[in-house]
Amino acid sequence: MQTATITRIEPRTAILSTIPQLRKFEVTCSSCNLREMCLPMDLDAEAMRRVEQVVYARRRVRRGDSLFNAGDEFSAVYAIRSGFLKMTVINDDGREQVTGFNMPGELLGLDGIGTGRYHGNAVALEDAELCVLPFSLLEELGREVPTMQRHLHGVLSREIVRDHGVMMLLGSMRAEERLATFLLNLSKRFTRRGYSPSDFHLRMTREEIGSYLGLKLETVSRLFSRFQEDGLIEVQQKHVRIVDIAGLEAVMGD
Repeated sequence: MQTATITRIEPRTAILSTIPQLRKFEVTCSSCNLREMCLPMDLDAEAMRRVEQVVYARRRVRRGDSLFNAGDEFSAVYAIRSGFLKMTVINDDGREQVTGFNMPGELLGLDGIGTGRYHGNAVALEDAELCVLPFSLLEELGREVPTMQRHLHGVLSREIVRDHGVMMLLGSMRAEERLATFLLNLSKRFTRRGYSPSDFHLRMTREEIGSYLGLKLETVSRLFSRFQEDGLIEVQQKHVRIVDIAGLEAVMGD
């Protein structure tokens, strides 16, 4: 795909120089199977053309490598095209705390908008590929395409709601409720992407799940075993099959 010229903003080369490991964008947004996850559904042809001028590059991140780290200068928002990533922060005592897991179709880096610095670390749980949206270009697009600006505001709102949900998860739920909620949330997110709601592979470790849920590794392992014994799930290493979704939902209501 040829690079289109954007006016009234800094040259692309100046923006690209702050974003490492980029390669040429090869697939247009209009043909991407994750389009409905990343973009508003009612974009017309001209608006889509403008979006494709912004989403012009991809970045690949290998498993275990960081997309960005806390304190890095904020330069872009990233849309996950493939792969899973985890968001982490380092606590005052030096321990890593997992704050979220992100999958294809979701945006990363929004936490840097306010201060100009990323607040967390984005680490690939498997080889991943991301579309790069330099924020200067994204702001310009928002002024030209109000639908896109409203969509970005909606994404920010969902992030706030998700943060509140995590606070409730850690603050008021019993251990078994936390794990049941986590599995059901993954089920819903996979369903939105056209995958099985009940049969999926966990990209994260039990320890990482425990860090996110505020549980010890031993507790997470015990609960997986208990859910399997109760006939709610079947587990084989990282492969999980939800046998009784209603049963998991009942765990949350006990």
